[in-house]
Amino acid sequence: MTLPGSWKGKLSLPVVASPMFLTSTPELVIACCRSGIVGSFPVLNERRTEGYATWLDRIEHGLSDCDVPFGVNIVVHRSNARLEADLSVTVGHEVPLVITSLGLNRDLIDAVHGYGGLVFHDVVNMRFAEKAIEAGVDGLIAVTHGAGGHAGGLNPFAFLQDLRSVFDGTLLVGGAISTGRQILAAQMMGADLAYMGSRFLATRESSAPLRHKELVVEGRAEDIVLTPRVSGVPGNFLRRSFVEAGLDPDDYTPPAEFNLSTTDDIKPWRDLWAAGQGIGAITDIPDASDLCARLQSEYDQARVVAAAGFDGPCV
Repeated sequence: MTLPGSWKGKLSLPVVASPMFLTSTPELVIACCRSGIVGSFPVLNERRTEGYATWLDRIEHGLSDCDVPFGVNIVVHRSNARLEADLSVTVGHEVPLVITSLGLNRDLIDAVHGYGGLVFHDVVNMRFAEKAIEAGVDGLIAVTHGAGGHAGGLNPFAFLQDLRSVFDGTLLVGGAISTGRQILAAQMMGADLAYMGSRFLATRESSAPLRHKELVVEGRAEDIVLTPRVSGVPGNFLRRSFVEAGLDPDDYTPPAEFNLSTTDDIKPWRDLWAAGQGIGAITDIPDASDLCARLQSEYDQARVVAAAGFDGPCV
């Protein structure tokens, strides 16, 4: 495994709970880290930079006796007017991990490296990956076909093979990973860490509306629609959320402009709910700590079966 040196011996399970827009909370981050996996959240989940700083205070207090790292997601796209202010707060708190998406910013990377932090970057194809490697990121997150929210179009087997041929840093993979067996499978494909979102969306600490969580529990892969209609970038969303908002889920017309705020009177992400194709394995809404314990048990069982010689499914 190619884990950052500062992380070795700290994780009980090779997982990063991915930052989910509007649904990841400080409580979810704390519960994940205290259970031995990396918790994370988008800085834009708090509407003001001052509020973001308060969230960091809460997380740091909750993890004062825990050495598992946590991370924040910063959108680097030019539409993010808070980038400079949020980065200043991030540097001031020396956040261990910064996950960047929708663009690269070398000044950000240098600033995080300046205090010893790490930068992982979302990539959906080799062109973006090569740019991120050149910029000096510490890890690549392969966002593959089936991932919730803004998703890639590549098969994870193929994408990981190509990435590993050009990158010897920490490699993560996201897309339809919901069980401990699938975490081990991600490692066997060449990833160092699994990047899991939808499974943690359906937890008690998530701030997703109850109906959002119910649709995740009730749904299967065919209940997910890949569409650019929400923001202008293709993303995976729950088909039923479009129907309940009075919209046609099969209308793939994108907004006139790249849109992370509103589409008419329907707010993306608030009213149109993201989820990945792995929701078929999600059948309940547990506490995050209980979920992590279950994932650990499934992962350990799968490792035993693999070590003994695989001759059938892990059940």
